[in-house]
Amino acid sequence: MKKIYLPLLLCISLIACKGENKEEKEVEATAQEESMSQEHDWISLMEPEDWRGYNQDSLPSNWSIGDSLITCYGKAGDMGGDIISTETFDNFELAFEWKITEGGNSGVFYHVVEDTIYHSPYQTAPEYQVLDDAGYDGPLEDWQKAGANYAMHVANDKKELNPAGSWNSGRIIFNQGKVEHWLNGEKIVEFDKNSEDWKTKRNSGKWTDFPDYGKTNDGYLALQDHGAGVWYRNVKVRRL
Repeated sequence: MKKIYLPLLLCISLIACKGENKEEKEVEATAQEESMSQEHDWISLMEPEDWRGYNQDSLPSNWSIGDSLITCYGKAGDMGGDIISTETFDNFELAFEWKITEGGNSGVFYHVVEDTIYHSPYQTAPEYQVLDDAGYDGPLEDWQKAGANYAMHVANDKKELNPAGSWNSGRIIFNQGKVEHWLNGEKIVEFDKNSEDWKTKRNSGKWTDFPDYGKTNDGYLALQDHGAGVWYRNVKVRRL
């Protein structure tokens, strides 16, 4: 009996293995195709033509773009020196790396409204805080610290910030009002712009002096000159 059925069992086993291998290869190929497709969706924002000064036609002298770096020299102080993307975005995922000088302050904005009635992106746009928490000179509220949604939402306890002069990775996702801030591989902020909580925060505190803050779900991206040296690299965005 064993001699009769052994070849048959071996044959069935080989067929099953071939089927499993085929399925594994199909899954692997699908994953590779999806990865390639997603990679092709990304738009690099690392060229001089990708940015210009806010309410300006060209890149201001307090910034330079080259050698795979976007560099801010911190010459403009706390307003008037920010740069914006040349394209607008509504639903998006933005990835970037950043490092800052000791005690430095900067930020990444989205859904910026450009108009000469405003002097800076922060008057209309949400901000992912870029800051040296440990070296900042002066008291800090939690909503001012790195990774926070400035003056709105604080980072959670998963936050791990690398020190001044070291690179950090950041990510912002906005999709139909659902927002995520990521820092060094951890999701540290999450909120829904359509929620009552967001509206309550929006209509109190700092933003009572800025009535146009957060009113749009489309606009420019922006990088802030807040009087500190700051560097960005591997900045890329994809539409969702």
